[in-house]
Amino acid sequence: MGQRLTAIATRTGDDGSTGLGDGSRTSKDSLRVHAMGEVDELNSQLGVLRAAFSPSLKSAEPDALKGIDSLLHEIQHDLFDLGGELCIPGYEQLQAHHVLRLDEALALHNASLPRLAEFILPGGSSYAAQAHVCRAVCRRAERAVVALAAAETVRPLAQQYLNRLSDLLFVLARVLNRQAGGLDVLWDRKR
Repeated sequence: MGQRLTAIATRTGDDGSTGLGDGSRTSKDSLRVHAMGEVDELNSQLGVLRAAFSPSLKSAEPDALKGIDSLLHEIQHDLFDLGGELCIPGYEQLQAHHVLRLDEALALHNASLPRLAEFILPGGSSYAAQAHVCRAVCRRAERAVVALAAAETVRPLAQQYLNRLSDLLFVLARVLNRQAGGLDVLWDRKR
């Protein structure tokens, strides 16, 4: 899977270029590097969400979050794999079963939620608010991958994965609000 760094400060990027996993170099403002960065930011935001779970996972009521934390752990690995695909043109790591896992999680978590009669605003519990941040960053990452795919070859599975993940993060935000004892923050069209 490409080259591993042995030194972090290589100074090879001082000219505005960066190395890809296949050894080639490209501009740091290229569509490929932009997409890689968006996926990396999404992974980092998911790490923030999981870190927020940490004290609760050690408390007397950890079961409510353990399943979500475990799912997000797997998703973080998938996103790292997706970053590898973007970093090494032609490399394939994500598979259809990764998207299927998201579909199954969507069905499972959405089944416990009441039907939405109105749009919701990001917010509620701190967990849900962070899940909404992750959702928004996921949509941005998806847009970056779509832009890259318009210019270079990118497997459709990458776009499918990010599209499904953003849907899942929306549903998880709703679930996390309920687990925190709250409800969705509804958009008030008559305000």
